[in-house]
This record gives sequence, C-alpha cells and structure tokens, in this order.
Amino acid sequence: MRSAVEYIKSWFGRFEVVTRRRPDPWLWLPAAALLMLGLLMVLNTTYFLSIGKTGSPFYYFRRQLINIAVGLGGLLLLSQFSLKGFKRIAWPLIVTAFVMLILLWIPGLGLVRGGARRWLRIGTLVLEPSEIAKFAAVFFLAYGLSKRHERIAEFVDGPLPVLVVIAPMALIFLKQPDFGATVVLATLLIVMLWAAGTRATHLSVAGGFGVLLLLFEAGRKAYRARRFAAFLDPWRVARGAGFQLIQSFVALGAGGKWGVGLGAGRQKMFYLPQAHTDFVFAVVGEEFGMLGTMIVVALFGAILVRGMRIAHNEPDPFASLLAVGMTSLITLQAVFNMAVVIGLVPTKGLPLPFLSYGGTSMIISLAALGVLLALGQRPAVR
Repeated sequence: MRSAVEYIKSWFGRFEVVTRRRPDPWLWLPAAALLMLGLLMVLNTTYFLSIGKTGSPFYYFRRQLINIAVGLGGLLLLSQFSLKGFKRIAWPLIVTAFVMLILLWIPGLGLVRGGARRWLRIGTLVLEPSEIAKFAAVFFLAYGLSKRHERIAEFVDGPLPVLVVIAPMALIFLKQPDFGATVVLATLLIVMLWAAGTRATHLSVAGGFGVLLLLFEAGRKAYRARRFAAFLDPWRVARGAGFQLIQSFVALGAGGKWGVGLGAGRQKMFYLPQAHTDFVFAVVGEEFGMLGTMIVVALFGAILVRGMRIAHNEPDPFASLLAVGMTSLITLQAVFNMAVVIGLVPTKGLPLPFLSYGGTSMIISLAALGVLLALGQRPAVR
C-alpha cells in the first residue's frame, strides 16, 4: 500500500510539477515588501478593533498570518508547475469556480453580509468565490484564446466562445451583488482579448456592451446611485454615503509629504470605515505620507513591468496570455483600490492585494504571484 507522500507526489505528477526553478527577485522582492507592509498595517489598523470584538489585540493579525501561510503554500506549489501542468488545470479551475458560485445560493452555505451574498461557508472555512472565479477566469481565457490565436480575427471562432463562458460569471457577480468584482472581470476580459490580438471592432463591441451593462446596473440600484452621487460631491452627504470617502481624504491630507508617523494616525481609530481592508491605502498615506504611497505604487509598478516583460518574451501563446492575465489580476485590483481611496472612481468593495486584511483575496494574490514566478523561468517541462 502506497504511503500518503507517494500518493500526493503521483497525484501532482499528473500536472507536471517541476522543481528546478529559481524565484525571480524582480517579482518576489516587491511582493515581499508589500506583504511586510501589509502585515504591519493589519496589526496597526486592527489592534483596537480586535480588542473591541474579541478581547485579544492580535486576533486579526494572527488570522492574517495564517492567510499568508496558506497563500505562500499555494505560491510555492504553483511556482513549480510547467506549462503543461497549467493547461491541465484550466478547465478544472473554471468548473470549480462556477460550482462555488452556484453553491452561494444554497441556504446554509451562502452567507449574506451587508445585503450581499458573496461568502461561502464550507465547514469552518469561509471563502469568497468571486476571488477564486477571477483567478480561474484568467486561466480559462489564456487557454481558450491561445487555442484560437490563429482564428482570433473571426468573431465567431475567436472571442465569442470565451465570451459565452465569462458572461454568465459576470452576471452571477452582479446578482450577488459584487459590482467591483464585475468591473475587474470585465477589465481583465478586455485586456486579455487585446493581448490575444482581437480586432479593434470586435473589442469595441464587447467593451461597449460591457460598459452599457455596467452603467445600467449602476443606475438600477438605489444604493449604487447614492454612491455615485457621493463620489461626485461627497461633501453634500458628508454624514451619509460620502462619509467614507471624506475620511479617506482627511487621512491622506493629514499625512502630507512625510506622514504623521507609524501608529500615530487617527483615522484608523473608528473614523475611517474598513481601514484594514478596502481603505488601508489611506492609512498608509496618513502615517507614511505621500512618500509612502509612492513607494507602494512603485512596488506594484515593478510587478506590472516584470509581469508584462515575461508575457512579451514568452513565445508560447498560452504562457504569454497567462502572464498578462495574472499580472493584470494583481495590478488592476491595486489600481482600482487606490483610485477609490483618492476619489478617482466611485467606492467599490475591492481589497488592495498583499496589503488588505482578508483570507481568499490574500491567498489568490499569492497564487497569482506563484504562477508568474513559474512563467518567469524557462520550464524544464513544457
């Protein structure tokens, strides 16, 4: 009878795991710096919140350490995969993502918080399927578009088959509702279609339809209309929908060029809602100033440049598109999050990769980085 270790090795062997790769410092060093800053900010922003809710000042910090440990395990595993291994998991991932999204609507499994059905309880685990679905969508798009790269100019044989799969996922996101995840998914789709060589006319049609759908959904719900009005003039509803954005402005303004110092910020003390998740960038701005925010932007910029360079240098269409997608998955969410914090786009529930507190989002961000690390080195097995 085979041992458990032998069974695990044989199971992963089906996916062409390889072990002769070195991590790319231009990818992991910026991510490691962001992770360290993120841990510091989680401890900084949740100390009093954790005492108030659990009696322990380190409850959220310890949970974040567990999230990072699990994410690093996934990163190490995925960083050893070959292209053949990545191709083999593309369909299982997208099927798993759809199953999890459907399970959200089963009573007892799907959790409703703040009027949104976005969380899935499996035993003691609570997962956010939309984060997994975006990760799976990148694999599916890379696989589907690379298989059709010679026919990509023909709409029916090129972009249409992948649109038929991604569109229902976007509609499920809107049904939850998770408008932020829908925007990220739509943007990922456009970026990867463009990278695959889709004709400009087809891209315009797909993009135009997506924009019209998002605008329709944005105006259909009263709370979204209030958010948009607060985005245009938050001071008119300073005690209502504009409160969070104004507090973010206060935090950034108080930080100035150099910041008030680590731990000296006031907005995290129950003034700024979601200071440890969606608005952690505002706390960075308050305590480390404009210098700190520019360093964060530069670190994400380094990941963007390196990821796109990997995509540009990779001759295999699937690997190139996968690099584009994973790089975009990390950096697009960072751009959207920071744009919300500084008031460039309406408020959405999007975490800042590597910095925000969260389980599924942290694990998926590290998994995406693991894929990029694998693609950054020429695999021993193709």
